[in-house]
Amino acid sequence: MAPPPLLTLAGLRLELGAQTLFSGIDLAIGPSDRLCLLGRNGAGKSTLLKIIAGIIEADGGERFVRPGVSIAYLPQEPDLGRYDRLFDYVAAGLPSSQADAAFRVEAALAEVNLPADANPRTLSGGEQRRAAIARAFLGEPDVLLLDEPTNHLDLPTIEWLEGRLAAFRGAIIVISHDRAFLSRLASACLWLDRGVVKRLERGFAAFEEWVEQEYARDATETAKLDKLIAEETRWSREGISARRTRNQGRLRRLDGLRQERRSRIARSGTAALAAAEGKTSGKLVIEAKSISKSFGERVLLNDFSTRIMRGDRIGIIGPNGAGKSTLLKLLTGEVAPDSGVVRLGTNLEMLLIDQKRDSLDPDLSLWETLTGGSADQVMVRGQPKHVVAYLKDFLFSPAQARGPVRALSGGEKNRLMLARALAKPSNLMILDEPTNDLDMETLDLLQEVLSDYEGTILLVSHDRDFLDRLVTSTIVLDGNGAATEYAGGYTDSLRQAAQAPKTSDPQKPSTRLNAALTSRPPQKPKNPGKRMSFKQKHALEQLPEEMRALEQDISLLEKAIADPQAYSRDPDKFMLASKKLDRCRAELEEKEEEWLALEMLREELENE
Repeated sequence: MAPPPLLTLAGLRLELGAQTLFSGIDLAIGPSDRLCLLGRNGAGKSTLLKIIAGIIEADGGERFVRPGVSIAYLPQEPDLGRYDRLFDYVAAGLPSSQADAAFRVEAALAEVNLPADANPRTLSGGEQRRAAIARAFLGEPDVLLLDEPTNHLDLPTIEWLEGRLAAFRGAIIVISHDRAFLSRLASACLWLDRGVVKRLERGFAAFEEWVEQEYARDATETAKLDKLIAEETRWSREGISARRTRNQGRLRRLDGLRQERRSRIARSGTAALAAAEGKTSGKLVIEAKSISKSFGERVLLNDFSTRIMRGDRIGIIGPNGAGKSTLLKLLTGEVAPDSGVVRLGTNLEMLLIDQKRDSLDPDLSLWETLTGGSADQVMVRGQPKHVVAYLKDFLFSPAQARGPVRALSGGEKNRLMLARALAKPSNLMILDEPTNDLDMETLDLLQEVLSDYEGTILLVSHDRDFLDRLVTSTIVLDGNGAATEYAGGYTDSLRQAAQAPKTSDPQKPSTRLNAALTSRPPQKPKNPGKRMSFKQKHALEQLPEEMRALEQDISLLEKAIADPQAYSRDPDKFMLASKKLDRCRAELEEKEEEWLALEMLREELENE
């Protein structure tokens, strides 16, 4: 006999003004459910998750939580601003006062490698996300609700989170655009479509085909409905079918490109490389020979070579702080290597798309945003296209063309920014974390556009499925200066790395996670003058010794805390050691960042 559900919704209804967002939603959540909540942008997924969490109330229907069941909710944008210490924010996740509350909070923060005394308002987006995850797990809830949990996390941290969730014993409902994450986590799918939730008792891998079947089954019924609704359903259904058909052809073409790239990687560094140069005249985009880049004693890249030809799509992955953006700048000539040579091809037109996408004017229409208001056509890679047809390519209806930007949802604004950027002429596209904050529809659209792009692509991303479906080869940075290029996407790189000969000192997954969590891009110090101040020079000289002393303290404290009997033998001493360890780690991180920024400034001034 199946256990009773932890939470049920019956006849749920929610209205926003004159619009009915939900109607007649029935849902039961069992003790071991692993559910992903899916739906088109603006369908109300986050709102439904908040109703399940009890944060907002529905206008009708019933929500019943079995007595004694606890629920934890991870919002899409955690609010840490009301707390002065990170400890206090995480501690607020405990359901009630407990004797070992302080120890549990310290342990939760140690798991995500964050100092308890840190000011929450100064944390990066990734650090805030890790703190929110620690708080969600802290109370050992029966139901865990996650809204875009992988946002702002790097690959090692995402993989750690997957393992943490796999070991979680309660029920999970997650909203995410990360296909690889959903494929590993979800055992069933909830589809929120036109105000109704449908359930598929299969994993995410079966979702898209099931949706297509559902649309086909509904096709005859829509003839009885309002013409506009019928047209919307037909457009959605045919769009999905057409996309699936096109993607099959793109995947076959991608496989051929990967085979070609694999043969070139295999030849790299041999006499064949120089011999082939004459045949590739006019096709060479970037050639890097034995390039290295360091900031002081920190080596970001050591003796890396690659040759990138027209049409290649190169993915770059690695933990935060490993030097992915620096590698992009080296390959595009923005930053000079310490040693080695980078040679760029001729007639390159570069286009940069990053996570800081240009903002939109809310008072302009979509039409004016793309054309400037003086034309009805957009030049797309040198070819004229009517603005309405181009907007339809990005899933906008003709009725939206003359509407204001302010009326768009967050996902629609992202699509419009991409439409504007991708219309610019280019033959070399540099994308630095382009998938951040994109919904699944926009990710699909971006992948389609990039798959059809005839130029060359350099892509930094943590989205494993996106990399698998797009790139011809993947450059993996380990954070210690090593960079290895593998033919294919993320999954191909894992398989090839596993087959490669083991090094004498392999880096363990836990070490990779720790490196990812403790590395942050250095913030360049403000220095309006043309030389370093006395204070900056003195700090640059003293910081290495101070960092070595902190590293010794951290090593001793870690050994003391690692003793299995340390807490039971003397809880007070254990807590003091834990707090001191957090302070030392935080202080070391600050000093490393300060030193690295000063070293970058010194090098920049010497090169002027």
